[in-house]
Amino acid sequence: MYGLPAADAVLTQGDIIDRCPIIDWEEVGLLVQLNVLKPATVKDQIRTHRVFGLYFLPAFGDVLPESIVDLRDIHTLPRELLEQLVVRGQRTVTINTPFREHLAQHFAVTFSRIALPEPYETKPIV
Repeated sequence: MYGLPAADAVLTQGDIIDRCPIIDWEEVGLLVQLNVLKPATVKDQIRTHRVFGLYFLPAFGDVLPESIVDLRDIHTLPRELLEQLVVRGQRTVTINTPFREHLAQHFAVTFSRIALPEPYETKPIV
């Protein structure tokens, strides 16, 4: 699922950058310890990508702990800043295809909406 990019590889979608000034990684165990998520929910639903807006990333050796990405909490950063972090050696891994596209699809499902021209007509509840 993961690859170790060469130090001079170009920044790409799916790169995981350590110590990014905005992103705060929390280990899955910490979310469970804080009672935010129940262990059964993580095991049975989040790991199988059946929870809207959350995406599970498995651990990758000592480089990346098991993580849950909250797709509803997004930030934008200048590409130049990310490229500087890559040059400093802060890119830890990259998510390989087709896993990268799978994550992107879940992001799209979380944010895509089809607008209707007007709301449905409803009848009053009696």
